Amino acid sequence: MKNKLLLLSLVIFGLLLGGCSSKREAVGNDDQIIVVADSSNYSQLEGTLLMVLSKTIYTPQAENLFRLRRINVEELPKFNKWKNILIISPLDTKTPTTKYIKSILDTTVLSLVKSGKEFDFIKKDLWARHQMVLIATAPTIEDLKNDLLRNNENILYYYKKASDERLKARMFKPEFENKALADSLLKEHGWTMYVQADYRLAIDSSKANFVWLRRAMNTDLERWIFVKWWDNASPAMLSKDSVETLRNKITAQFYVTPDNSAHVEIADNYLVKKEVNFNGRFAIFTQGLWRMSDKSMGGPFVNYLFYDKAQKRVYMLDGSIYAPKYYKKEIIQQVDVMLHTFKTADEIKAKKEKKNK
Repeated sequence: MKNKLLLLSLVIFGLLLGGCSSKREAVGNDDQIIVVADSSNYSQLEGTLLMVLSKTIYTPQAENLFRLRRINVEELPKFNKWKNILIISPLDTKTPTTKYIKSILDTTVLSLVKSGKEFDFIKKDLWARHQMVLIATAPTIEDLKNDLLRNNENILYYYKKASDERLKARMFKPEFENKALADSLLKEHGWTMYVQADYRLAIDSSKANFVWLRRAMNTDLERWIFVKWWDNASPAMLSKDSVETLRNKITAQFYVTPDNSAHVEIADNYLVKKEVNFNGRFAIFTQGLWRMSDKSMGGPFVNYLFYDKAQKRVYMLDGSIYAPKYYKKEIIQQVDVMLHTFKTADEIKAKKEKKNK
């Protein structure tokens, strides 16, 4: 993303901040976005915004990634400490929100908006710490709708990344880490990740190139993480079609009932696959539902398949949960955030060398 923040009027933002040192922690729910928009414009934008930000994931309950709450711009002082804020309006109206947007964007930015070259501007920690504010505008309401749809992945990513960062700050603290296990993974296998203290090592097989971590074993709020890798592998293994075959083969071997009568497999419904950037690598991301082959239980999972050039390995990182009595969106997000702490020995070494220069 281009550094659009340099285009914003720093003088005006400085006045809005009222002093950075006094900022408090942002408040509100991680999955709620305060939408600052006039009612007349919002009635036309609501459907598009719901398509972009309120996407449904199935866990298997239908849960929305974000919930929207509209307010008028006059109410912003009461809500400007919220975690997620979207200020949105087209430029061709005389509504209060349009006037507000014009007052906080400088003339250079407004010219870029009018020419169709820019439409969204992000500002983190504007009125509170760990806050995500996005300003979206375009010449007309139709232009704004089209820009939202065309950039839907980026817009969703801004808010999801901010939510992940807040969650990571809450979860990953030295006193909550199983450092010994993390160090052991690095020494024995050439990779590691942040391991929360209550995760246990269920399987550690150098022969199978497979590690299984479990949390709250045999409870109604269990979390599983596995890492599988293939040595001397080729990036040709990376395809959306290969994920199901590879994962089902792995879980048929390792995720089995004590009497070997059933095993975990990918369910047929609600499967999503897409190409993503995973810690700087091209990866195939898969999200969906797992189930036991005898249909006795199931839950959501997330999966990343990527190639590490330095090690000449293909990795599969997978997180899943079993939580029949709970809403699962935030729980699977916690597992996903943990997967993103994955690092190879080469990455750790390069980071240390860079720091020592």
